[in-house]
Amino acid sequence: MSERIDGWTHILPPAYLARLRRHHSETGRLKRWLTMTTLFDLDARFRLMDRFAPYRQLLTLSMPPIEELVPAEEAAEVARIANNGLAELAARHPDRFVGWIASLSLLDPEAAIAEAQRAASMGARGVQIPTHILGRPLDDPAFVPLFDAIATLGWAIWLHPVRGPDVPDYRSETASRHEIWWCFGWPYDSSAAMARLVFSGLFDRHPGLRVVTHHMGAMIPYFAGRIRQGWGRDMGSRTPSADASLLGPRLVREPIAYFREFFADTALSGEVGAMRCGLDFFGAQRVMFASDFPFDAEGGAYLVRETLAGLDALALDDATRAQVMHGTLGALLAPRHAT
Repeated sequence: MSERIDGWTHILPPAYLARLRRHHSETGRLKRWLTMTTLFDLDARFRLMDRFAPYRQLLTLSMPPIEELVPAEEAAEVARIANNGLAELAARHPDRFVGWIASLSLLDPEAAIAEAQRAASMGARGVQIPTHILGRPLDDPAFVPLFDAIATLGWAIWLHPVRGPDVPDYRSETASRHEIWWCFGWPYDSSAAMARLVFSGLFDRHPGLRVVTHHMGAMIPYFAGRIRQGWGRDMGSRTPSADASLLGPRLVREPIAYFREFFADTALSGEVGAMRCGLDFFGAQRVMFASDFPFDAEGGAYLVRETLAGLDALALDDATRAQVMHGTLGALLAPRHAT
C-alpha cells in the first residue's frame, strides 16, 4: 500500500495552548479543543494515526487565527511561540509528521514578513493564512508586501476559511443560527477570498504562486459555469455606471483561468460527488489528500476514514491515486523560486 500523507491536519503545540489559556476559559473558546484530545495529546494522536498506517501528517496550527485569540499587542509574539512549537514537533517525530506550515499574525505586516523569514529558516514548508484578518480582505494594499515576501520564499499558501456566529445569516439579525456560519459560511468565505485574490491581480504579479484552498476549492468547482459566464462576457453588466469603481481593472486572462490555478484538498467529509467535481475542475495535479483532522466527534477517525473511503469509491487509477495521496503535496512542499 502506498503512503498516505494527510496534507491539512491541525494541532495545538503545548506552549501555544498554554498561552491561549491566559485569555480563554475552558468553558469558552477552548471548550471544544480541550475535549478533543488528539488536538494536543500526542499519544492519543499517534494511536489514532496507527489505525490508518501507512499514514503521516503535515502539521498546521488549529483555527481560529491568532488575531482572534490574543490581544493585538501579543499576536506577533504568539505567532513565534506557535511556530517554535510546530518546528519542535516535526523535528522530534519525523516518522509521524512530514513537516509543518507556518502561522503568522497579519495585524503587523512588517512583523509578519520577519516571522515568515524566520520560520523559513527553521524549516517551515509553507504558510497558513485565514481568508480575512478580523474582517480585512486579503487584497488590502497593506498585505501586498507580505504576498511579495511569500512569493520570494517560494512558499505555497494554505488558505483557511474563517467565519463565526457573529456574521448573521440575514441583515435583520445579529447572529448566525443553526451553525449556518460554519456549514455554508466557511465555503462562502473561501470563495470570496479566492475571488478577491484573483481580481487583485495577485497571479499576474506572481505567476505560478500556489494557493491551496480548503474543502476542495469551496464553491468554485460547482459554480464554474457562473464564473465563466458571469465574470466573462457579462462582467459589469449588472453594475450601474456610478459603481464602476467596484469592478476594478480588467485581468490579463479570463477569470476562470485563474481559478483553475488554485490547488485544493479532499477535506469534504468523504462526499464522493463533491470529490469528483473538484477533481474534474482542478485536475489531479492540483488536488491533495487531506482530512481536516481532528475535527470530528471521533477525534479525527471519522474524517480520515470517510475521506479514504470516498477516494476508494472514485476508483482512481494507480497513477492518479498516488498523485492525490502524496504527489501533489510533495510538489507543494518543494520551494519554488520567485518569478
